[in-house]
Amino acid sequence: MSAHGHHSQSLPFLPISIVGATFGTTVPEKVAMAGQRFITAYKSIFNPKPVRPPFLHVCQVGDPVLRSEAKPVEVEHLNNPEIKQVILQMKQVMKRYDSVGLAAPQIGMPLRILLLEFSPKRKEQFGSEVYAAREMSTLPLTVIVNPKMDVLDYNKVEFPESCESVRGFSALVPRYKAVRLSGLNLKGEAVTLEGKGWLARMIQHEMDHLDGKLYLDCMTPRTFQNDAWHKINVHQGRVKIEFHKS
Repeated sequence: MSAHGHHSQSLPFLPISIVGATFGTTVPEKVAMAGQRFITAYKSIFNPKPVRPPFLHVCQVGDPVLRSEAKPVEVEHLNNPEIKQVILQMKQVMKRYDSVGLAAPQIGMPLRILLLEFSPKRKEQFGSEVYAAREMSTLPLTVIVNPKMDVLDYNKVEFPESCESVRGFSALVPRYKAVRLSGLNLKGEAVTLEGKGWLARMIQHEMDHLDGKLYLDCMTPRTFQNDAWHKINVHQGRVKIEFHKS
């Protein structure tokens, strides 16, 4: 039943008089109409109407938007409702997926906008040893529009990396040790963010998204893995990858 559906009561067949003529709906016609309604409802379930971006889910590898180069946002458009809506939904998706970074193409919008955040609770999630070894540091929720990146330290370090657009998998990825990110905030003001260690990795990962790249393009191929490989063996294959978090 649709949102507007109601159970109809059985009514006696009454003819309708129109300009002196008498018309009515026969039983076979009623059956045919009911059948057509059922077919329409069935199609709406298995062939839902197209959903337009910005999405409230993360696009997955294979979606062309993830392989396209994102376009700059015109400064005068920063206050447009459309841009504000994109950023609002990016924040919602980041929170829903508990992510540390998100780029606009990941919700279907080929725009040069990225979000970064590394809250203090991450130290508990990773543990103090990993936190220190990977040079992690906290960062409040930060929105950067039309970002540009400069490398400050060309030495590379390799650590495991995953992506919500390649959900369920990870690999070792070499990244520059330190970078500088510059761009605009939501007020159109110039901002700069320097990052080393894990923050530098986060910046490079999200900048790749804006250029139509994924970590798959720069990972160490032999380290690519399904993160649930052990669980799959333990549960004899009865494991599924969720592509949405409520």
